[in-house]
Amino acid sequence: MGIFDRVSTIFKANVNSALDKAEDPEKMLTQIITDMNTQLVKAKQGVAAAIADEKRLGKEYKNEVESAEEWEGKATIALEKNNEDLAKKALVRRNEHQQLVNDYKEQWDKQKSAVEELKGHLLDLQRRIEEAQRKKNLLVARQKRAQAQKQIHDTISGMQKNDAFSTFDRMNAKVDEYEAKADAAAEMSAEFSGEDKLEAEFAALKTKSSVDEDLAALKAKVAEK
Repeated sequence: MGIFDRVSTIFKANVNSALDKAEDPEKMLTQIITDMNTQLVKAKQGVAAAIADEKRLGKEYKNEVESAEEWEGKATIALEKNNEDLAKKALVRRNEHQQLVNDYKEQWDKQKSAVEELKGHLLDLQRRIEEAQRKKNLLVARQKRAQAQKQIHDTISGMQKNDAFSTFDRMNAKVDEYEAKADAAAEMSAEFSGEDKLEAEFAALKTKSSVDEDLAALKAKVAEK
């Protein structure tokens, strides 16, 4: 299983686990992004190791090229000295290194291709994680808006079930009724207070007349004596 296959498998497992637990969306998405970044770090380490292998193969290839050239040079010197046996031995060694040159060249080329492919996958993975981060922010904003809307609707629904607004309407009508009764009582009180005052004035007048009559009678009686 390749580096990015493992990243994909782990990511899917984390997502499924989080969904199964029915966690809070914001916490779940934050954890997923954290896991993805952790896997990204591991993927970068894997790509770095692949690059190191590519550089090692390249170095080995160049070393073998130099060795092959060196032994060919020795074979040339041996021939110049008319020593064919030594020249043959040098060529055998040259051919051994040349075979390694071919082998290392093949592996080096393959490793370079693999490294370029891994770099492309790494850049794609990083881009997708950045996109996931942006989507996460949008999803969290949508979640919070939905929660706020639900809370408002639940509150309104609760008030309607409790008949809170109807109670206010009934209390308003009741207060109107109390005010009307109070106004009527005040009006009645004013009217009846006027009649009582008038009757009191007449009663006082009658009382005054009676006293005057008593005084006149008393004077007449005194005068007769």
